[in-house]
Amino acid sequence: MARVGFIGLGIMGRPMAINLIKAGHEVTAFDVFPEAIKPVAEAGATAASSCAEVGSASDIVIIMVQDGPQAETAVAGEGGVLDGSSSGDLIVDMSSIAPGVSKRIGKACDAKGVGFLDAPVSGGEPFAISGDLAIMVGGKADLFETAKPLFDIVGASAVLCGDVGAGNVTKLANQIVVGANIHGLAEALTLATKAGVNPETVFNAIKGGLAGSNVMNAKGPMMFERNFKAGFRIELHYKDINNAMETARELGLPLQVTANLQQVLTSLVEKGYGKEDHSGILHFVEENAGVEVKKF
Repeated sequence: MARVGFIGLGIMGRPMAINLIKAGHEVTAFDVFPEAIKPVAEAGATAASSCAEVGSASDIVIIMVQDGPQAETAVAGEGGVLDGSSSGDLIVDMSSIAPGVSKRIGKACDAKGVGFLDAPVSGGEPFAISGDLAIMVGGKADLFETAKPLFDIVGASAVLCGDVGAGNVTKLANQIVVGANIHGLAEALTLATKAGVNPETVFNAIKGGLAGSNVMNAKGPMMFERNFKAGFRIELHYKDINNAMETARELGLPLQVTANLQQVLTSLVEKGYGKEDHSGILHFVEENAGVEVKKF
């Protein structure tokens, strides 16, 4: 069993770290919010007081923080993981961040002889709890094989997508598809409601056909049941889509659907919906249509 460090014990990181503990790994954990460490420590982790302490106590360190600046600080900042790491250690950043930031972190790791993978995930809190996340990985094949036993604990699948940064490129692609699906589903159920057809009936009628998807199965019932408790927050999807647009600008690439999605999410965050589940994209459609979607 590897000595595993885990930094970032929020809605995703906490259940992932606990799953590693349950699998028998020795886990040293840290979060900038001390209260976040408590449930993981109660599950059997050793609480650390800094990222550097996690680095010195671990052979493999997993990072699961909100965005690029936090990831870069956790790894390469003052008191970061690299300050405690030794040559031959491995850092796996499972945060969803801009690919360019992943490449920058990777270079900082290379300078210290520390391996690095970017390995963002998809599936939200429910799959983090069940250990069924989809993991998209960028980095060297031998490092992927080193981390694979841990990926098999926290995820249902792990795919090596290319060099460092490729994992987060793949995650951005995932977030574009998921967001566009949720927006389209919101419009479809709003149309049904306005036309006097039960949106639950429409959902059940179309989910088995070509329109059916994991997104529809997960988010459709949340919409017509008016349940917007966050499994994946709007504000986090907004962050991902901003990173997608930033990457597209760097590549000189026009992304029309993604640009529209960015505007929708901007509006929702500004109106105070950021903490709700991203099924709450429905609010944007409803408010423009003057319709409330709910089952009859």
